[in-house]
Amino acid sequence: MKKVLSIFLILFPVFFLPDLRAQQPPMSKEEFRSRQQEFITRRAGLTQEEAQKFFPLYFELQDKKGKLNREAWQNMRQGKDPNTTEAEYARIVEDMIQARITNDKLDLEYVRKYKKFLSAKKIYDIQKAEMRFHRELLKSAHHGEEGRPGNKEKR
Repeated sequence: MKKVLSIFLILFPVFFLPDLRAQQPPMSKEEFRSRQQEFITRRAGLTQEEAQKFFPLYFELQDKKGKLNREAWQNMRQGKDPNTTEAEYARIVEDMIQARITNDKLDLEYVRKYKKFLSAKKIYDIQKAEMRFHRELLKSAHHGEEGRPGNKEKR
């Protein structure tokens, strides 16, 4: 009986306690941006001067898109109400599409700003690095802190 109890006490934490890595606090906005900036700078091969010009505009764009996306999600939540009318659903659908169009227009506006001091190749490399950063960020949700983008060297 003691043996069974001992085995149970040893195995209990392994099977029944949550993964402690998953309980890490989320990154702050500042930490996220710092890691993103370092990752994109390294992956896209930006010089210090290019990075100093690029990231204020980039984060300005991210803030505008974030505000737009929050508004779109608020709009989308209105559709959860069981009393939502067909006309309201039509407005919600059109508003969501309009938000995507506005997002795309913002991207184009800022790419034109970037072109004033970056080559098209660098802009392409930045976009590729940004996608890679977000892909690695999603993977890191399963691997804990050491899997966060910016914590490992380029693979």
